[in-house]
Amino acid sequence: MDLWGQLVVFAQIVLINLLLSGDNAVVIAMAGRRLPPAQRRRAVWWGAAAAVLLRCALTVLAALLLDIPFLQTAGAILLFVIAYKLLTDHKEEMNAGAGASTLAGAVWTIVVADFVMSLDNVLAVAAVAGGDTALLLIGIAMSIPIIIWGSSFIMHLLDRYPVLLYFGGGLLAYAACEMALKDKGIAPLIAQLGDNGLRALPFATVAALLFAALWMKRKSRVHS
Repeated sequence: MDLWGQLVVFAQIVLINLLLSGDNAVVIAMAGRRLPPAQRRRAVWWGAAAAVLLRCALTVLAALLLDIPFLQTAGAILLFVIAYKLLTDHKEEMNAGAGASTLAGAVWTIVVADFVMSLDNVLAVAAVAGGDTALLLIGIAMSIPIIIWGSSFIMHLLDRYPVLLYFGGGLLAYAACEMALKDKGIAPLIAQLGDNGLRALPFATVAALLFAALWMKRKSRVHS
């Protein structure tokens, strides 16, 4: 590959990381938001480290894992549950003291979600790198500042505009549905939905998540 070709591939990897690392940053921000301020930075660094290590570990296994029928669907369901939990665990009236999430709990949520989302991320970067190990490693390394800066920035936004929490949850639900739609195991089952149905399904998933989260929040207020 000549220099120009490497520059083009490098630009593609940058764009992919900007687009795909956003989900990881959203998870870290949502999971770490309820932590005391002193523990937030640790959650960001641990979460970013987990995301990068998972990407490195999954680089070799991603292609094999994604060929397993229904694995992506299982991951999508898990990611949807995580998004729901992050929304329904949020309490506006909670302070940073008693009852706030623990660092270990936040990091565990981040690790599980990162594992699910890193499968697609690694495959996308690996496909563009075309077997070039150096470019692949650069792509993985570039995700570190993106995730760290992105999650810190999003966390500040969530503090200032709590309603954005639902936007973040919707983003994760959309990503979960998109992941499931790529699963070869369920392809024959959803083919009958047609093109319009398949395009509408991610938005229906987002609507279902937001409806369930808002209903649960309203129910908890009635019983409190």
